[in-house]
Amino acid sequence: MSLFRKKSLSSLLAQAADSEKSLKRTLGPWNLIALGIGAIIGAGLFVRTAAAAGGHAGAAVTISFIVAAVGCAFAGLCYAEFASMIPIAGSAYTYAYTTMGELVAWIIGWALVLEYALGAATVSIAWSEFLNKLFDNQIPYQWCHSPFESMLDTSGVMHHGILNVPSLFILLALSLLLIKGTQESAIVNSIIVIIKVSIVLLFIALGWQYINPANHHPYMIPADAKPAILPNGTEYTYTNFFRHGWGGVLRGAAIVFFAFIGFDAVSTAAQEAKNPKKDMPVGILGSLVVCTILYVLFSWVLTGVAPYTDFVRAGKEASVAYAIETYMTNYHWLAKWVTVGILAGFSSVILVMLLGQSRVFYSMSNDGLLPKVFSDVHPKFRTPYKSNILLFLFVGSIATLLPGDITGDLTSIGTLLAFALVCIGIIIMRKADPDHPRPFRTPLVPLVPILGALLCLAMIISLDNTTILVALAWMAIGLIIYFSYSKTHSKLNT
Repeated sequence: MSLFRKKSLSSLLAQAADSEKSLKRTLGPWNLIALGIGAIIGAGLFVRTAAAAGGHAGAAVTISFIVAAVGCAFAGLCYAEFASMIPIAGSAYTYAYTTMGELVAWIIGWALVLEYALGAATVSIAWSEFLNKLFDNQIPYQWCHSPFESMLDTSGVMHHGILNVPSLFILLALSLLLIKGTQESAIVNSIIVIIKVSIVLLFIALGWQYINPANHHPYMIPADAKPAILPNGTEYTYTNFFRHGWGGVLRGAAIVFFAFIGFDAVSTAAQEAKNPKKDMPVGILGSLVVCTILYVLFSWVLTGVAPYTDFVRAGKEASVAYAIETYMTNYHWLAKWVTVGILAGFSSVILVMLLGQSRVFYSMSNDGLLPKVFSDVHPKFRTPYKSNILLFLFVGSIATLLPGDITGDLTSIGTLLAFALVCIGIIIMRKADPDHPRPFRTPLVPLVPILGALLCLAMIISLDNTTILVALAWMAIGLIIYFSYSKTHSKLNT
């Protein structure tokens, strides 16, 4: 039996039309745009901006965001064509099944676990950290860290983690919300999006008057820039090609590229969109446009308020609050609200990641590649509730027992692999089925898909060797499951 057997478009569309077994179509264009914004605006805006500006691009991090957005737009245009043609849950997994066959589809579906499940776990760990900061570290160390973490306090006492309770709490709350219904989840997500976008706009509006023009000149970091002094007293120099000028802008784009991850999660909800042929392209590309504008404005204000060298010393999570407290007199209260905005941003990211993962499992189960339990739909809520419960147990175990640095970079490699294969799939589908109706057509095929695939593959290669090796080990586990269970249980096998 061929490893590259494909699902026909007719069978996919018939599956979507089955109103009894299908997911409930409740999402309009605003819901889809809000899902995209909910997934995109999170750690990227509040954390990656300062990291890219301080270490590589300086004030020109605004250009880095534009470069990264163009790269994402290539993949986004390909996703939009597929989502309008194939309004089925599953995103890149479903598209690969139709264009490149079952084995490639399984690899994509298994890779998406790295993006969605590990992404949700990683962000929930960060959510726990920021919640503790909001309450001035009042949560005991042992109840907000994994058992593999420890800390020596100023009095010489060693503290050991036991369980990350806050991360488990947020995962449970959002999982229960997803079980209750997609429409309810979308409403909550929309409220969160309004809150965090309002805080972003508030920072832009209030911070604009504190912009020091000297911080934007020179706009790009010069090769002879004065070294920045790190907290440990060592110097951070900018002589390296990727730490100044256009080289720094490109490296900055590579850093902030991951701030755009999440727009593809919109396509996993295609089977729950009221008018997917029209609304899916609007949701995918609309969320990208909105977030790009916010990113550029936010980074312009942030690098204008504080010099880029400050972010080398006080970057990472505290960078935005640091800039407010240090340079925006009379607005110290805004630093607290930024923390609230970060928590809201993380919450919506987790929500969309959990939704995306459960919908991928739903599609894989419907195809027989995973047990039926993952596609069981609640008789009242019409959501894959058993999949949500199992996913909570899996993601919750990772988030409460493992530290965030173990789960972090693996999220990116699954995303980039999915992006690359979706771009390649557009070229294959145009040749294999050129006459099928396409409510939205990717422009400049094959140029746009080729550029998108090459950019994503280059980003994969640029990741560190440890991350690539762990991802390969994860793929090996996936192939064992495929050949021992999925291949024989596949509905195409019968």
